[in-house]
Amino acid sequence: MLKKVKVLIVDDSAVVRKILSTGLSKDHGIEVVGTAADPFIARDKIINLRPDVITLDVEMPRMDGISFLQRLMTYYPLPVIMVSSLTQAGCETTLKALEVGALDFVTKPSLDVSYTLSEIVTELAEKIKESANVKVKKKEYFKNTGDKNTAARRAETSHALINSTHKIIAIGASTGGTEALKEVLMQMPPNAPGILIVQHMPQLFTKSFADRLNSLCSLEVREAKDGDSIIPGLALIAPGNYHMELRRNGARYYVTTNQEPQVRRHRPSVEVLFESIAKYAGANAVGVIMTGMGDDGAGGLLKMKEAGAKTLAQDEESCVVFGMPKEAIKLGAVDTVVPLNKITPSILSVLTKM
Repeated sequence: MLKKVKVLIVDDSAVVRKILSTGLSKDHGIEVVGTAADPFIARDKIINLRPDVITLDVEMPRMDGISFLQRLMTYYPLPVIMVSSLTQAGCETTLKALEVGALDFVTKPSLDVSYTLSEIVTELAEKIKESANVKVKKKEYFKNTGDKNTAARRAETSHALINSTHKIIAIGASTGGTEALKEVLMQMPPNAPGILIVQHMPQLFTKSFADRLNSLCSLEVREAKDGDSIIPGLALIAPGNYHMELRRNGARYYVTTNQEPQVRRHRPSVEVLFESIAKYAGANAVGVIMTGMGDDGAGGLLKMKEAGAKTLAQDEESCVVFGMPKEAIKLGAVDTVVPLNKITPSILSVLTKM
């Protein structure tokens, strides 16, 4: 018999604790070992109950969720899934939580909480079970996370990106991707070819995420809008709840966005982006698949490779979750497997040979 994943639910709302506890307990692979109304109670229960995974509300009394998470990742690191409100403040706090060490998050709109929570239990259960296998490392904190000036210095490169106007870099990521993408983009030079990114995230979050990256990177990063041109020095992130696809009109590459049905259970979907890259960019593209659970993007990356694109995957050691790269490698869609810190140099090296 498979061992159940032990979960501790930390939330100041008794209603939320009850709904999540009842819902998650129906999953045969999960055992809810306890609940806590605030971080101080949670601290004691973590020591006594030894949960495998914690769900944590981003807004907590007595000690905010970020401060608690920082202490947890410093002294007792274990997988944490954030439960976030779908508000601007909730987006920013959740992105900070992912930076601090949370593995993933689910969202709860503020209206009709009981109905909404019941809807997200399945998603939360899946993320809990996947996260239970992740070995969380102690987190090191840096006083200076950097800005555009430090990013520009980091991005200095000997690679001469000649004739990069018609080259495209396409990247897909999910769980663990927010921090991984930050590392990749902060190493990119300001004259890098146009970059298209799908990171699995809901609406509002992608805008906050893009703004955060834009403040750190030497190239421009923003949430994509329908019809945006793809130009060197610009990275476009697919907007939450919208697929993003590449199109070409003569020499001009641009993106379209749509709300067609989910693909591989996602919208935006990496698969959708990669398939459009294969069709319209072919050998002018580099495809990269990074950390994330599931198989979104594997088939699309194979189509890119078959169309002449160069393809890379993040290696298992540096992934938070190896699911997406693993599936792409199994399909034979990947030319090269590299650790996270080598992804950008590898992309730039490939581009100089194209």
